[in-house]
Amino acid sequence: MNKSIDTRLIHGNYSSRFYHGSLIPPIFQTSTFSFTSAEEGERRFAGEEDGFVYSRLGNPTVQELEYKIADLENGEEGIAFSSGMAAVSAVVTSVIKTGDHILVSEGVYGCTFGLLQMLKDRFNIDFSLVNMDKKETIESLLRPQTKAIYVETPINPTMKLVDLQMIRNIAKQHNLFYIVDNTFSSPVLQRPLEFGADVVLHSATKYIGGHGDVIAGLAAGSTDFISLVRRSSQKDMGGILGPFDAWLLLRGIKTLSLRMKRHSENAKLLSERLKNHSKIEKVYYPGDPDFPQHSLAAKQMDHFGGLISFELKGTKAAAQSFMNHLVMIQIAVSLGDAETLIQHPATMTHAIVPHETRNKMGISDRLLRLSAGLEAEKDIWQDIEQALDAL
Repeated sequence: MNKSIDTRLIHGNYSSRFYHGSLIPPIFQTSTFSFTSAEEGERRFAGEEDGFVYSRLGNPTVQELEYKIADLENGEEGIAFSSGMAAVSAVVTSVIKTGDHILVSEGVYGCTFGLLQMLKDRFNIDFSLVNMDKKETIESLLRPQTKAIYVETPINPTMKLVDLQMIRNIAKQHNLFYIVDNTFSSPVLQRPLEFGADVVLHSATKYIGGHGDVIAGLAAGSTDFISLVRRSSQKDMGGILGPFDAWLLLRGIKTLSLRMKRHSENAKLLSERLKNHSKIEKVYYPGDPDFPQHSLAAKQMDHFGGLISFELKGTKAAAQSFMNHLVMIQIAVSLGDAETLIQHPATMTHAIVPHETRNKMGISDRLLRLSAGLEAEKDIWQDIEQALDAL
């Protein structure tokens, strides 16, 4: 039976008959697993027999989550991590080595930039931030040492899009490993593996968790690659997810489709209101028909997401004053929660990025990023409007 993603979010491949009829996957809150014999332990450690050994190497609750993300992203296998950055770090370090080079979409998350800069400074792994609008621009920056292309789309926080199919064609032509961070969209809105990505990443802290109560990361791709990550970067660096956090994600994921639709609806309505306000300079939202890449968004996204970025008229002080006048909307750097959140990228999520590089990315001191929550849209707007009026 070919089930829709809305149904798979709830049911997936979980079977209660393996767990005493429990409708909900149990939490296996254990660090280790016992063997029926010394020989069984030997076989499991040798990889000759399936079974659990130690929760850093695998846990039944975490495994259910890994099955779920693989199913939702249409990957062969999934893997869970203790944070989104643990997922990014494990995947990147499984792909590259000293002397290699990575092409990276311009405007990535600040901590991803920080990781890449650390790899460059300490381990001689270079990277180039690239405006990925045109094939020719990307190919002009390729080197013999280039091993991978790393993409965010929509890009944090400018909401700029990258054509996933175009990148797939470049990666295939030049034999490059193709990584996509899909955090802003979730598998409900966009599935990069369908466009040819080798692996897809998520900060599951955000939309997948959806309730602001868990830190986690996920990845999905081919069995060969995920197995490589599992037995090397994850096993030896140790960025594993605990069973209770996995259980929270399994619970939250059941409502992901409903939540993403509401987030998207609220964001679209708010973007329209912001666009027409006299104190707003510019609004960046893929669902806006005037957004330069709106047609690309319609091609590769099922909805347009819950993130809006906008620039106020004035200065950094005006942007911060606006934030300080908000009452219901919370100043916080995450996204995808039930609550509407706002942050100032230049001094918060992207503060680690040098000023000149931030400006090149399009992150000005007047830019704000809003994560539209699940509240009534009129109440969110009322708070925004009164804060704008107070300027």
